[in-house]
Amino acid sequence: MVRAAERAGRPPRTSVWLEDRAPRGGGRGGGGQPSGLDRDRITAATVRLLDAEGLTKFSMRRLAAELNVTAMSVYWYVDTKDDLLELALDAAFGEIRPPDPEPHPDPEPHPGPNPEPHQGPDPKPGPEPGPEPRRSAGRDPDPEPADWREELRALARAYRALLVRHPWLSSLAGTFLNIGPHAVAFQLAVQRVVRRTGLRTAGQAGALSAVFQFVYGFGTIEGHFVRRCAAAGMSQDDYHRRAMSAVTREPGLREAVRDSADLRQARGDGTVEEIRDRDFAFALELLIAGIETMVRRGE
Repeated sequence: MVRAAERAGRPPRTSVWLEDRAPRGGGRGGGGQPSGLDRDRITAATVRLLDAEGLTKFSMRRLAAELNVTAMSVYWYVDTKDDLLELALDAAFGEIRPPDPEPHPDPEPHPGPNPEPHQGPDPKPGPEPGPEPRRSAGRDPDPEPADWREELRALARAYRALLVRHPWLSSLAGTFLNIGPHAVAFQLAVQRVVRRTGLRTAGQAGALSAVFQFVYGFGTIEGHFVRRCAAAGMSQDDYHRRAMSAVTREPGLREAVRDSADLRQARGDGTVEEIRDRDFAFALELLIAGIETMVRRGE
């Protein structure tokens, strides 16, 4: 256990992904190990519980009850609750399917050494070369690279959807190193896209922050709102109408609501979800346009 390690004078662990030992257990039931468990099953149950009950209600005891085992059985596979939350965080990132890296073109065949001069009689001329064989219709020898804007939009939308599906994720992503294999795959995919924008290297980290910190904030607030509506047993539209009615009755807030009436009107008609989708799409286009502007300026 980590606490025991700290008392023994060893430094605390920084991440479950930096452990150099193999995971304990294997579900064989030998040596006191609980039968039928493994890390994947425990992690999947953790994600389900976090989705259903939230981060504040999660405990190892609650997880053990969900798995129908004792709490100590879970500790065959993880040392601490934090380890398990870190595993759940990366499992959630596994729901995002990043685009494949751009394929590298096949190298040109390297010419071999010059053949020896032909010593025998001249060979008979062969038939005239025929037409060049047709290329397979299913293979493009020189595929056009995907447009970076479309890939950036797709990654941003996927990240937003992930944060909404799992409202607990934003808190854990800000708590742990987030260096599991799925999270790293997502980060590398984002970096590959931003490198293709044409921005100078010095500005690429700023572009990453601008886009994905925006998505993080937008998706976090949206996810908490969706969960709050569900907890109240109300649709998002009903909850929004009731909230706005309560706010407009408050003298200290009435003026602020009145001053923003033109903004709400300009957003157009639609459900709360439709208006939010339009806001997200427009904000993302502003960020993409900003990247394009900085590229033209040579920044």
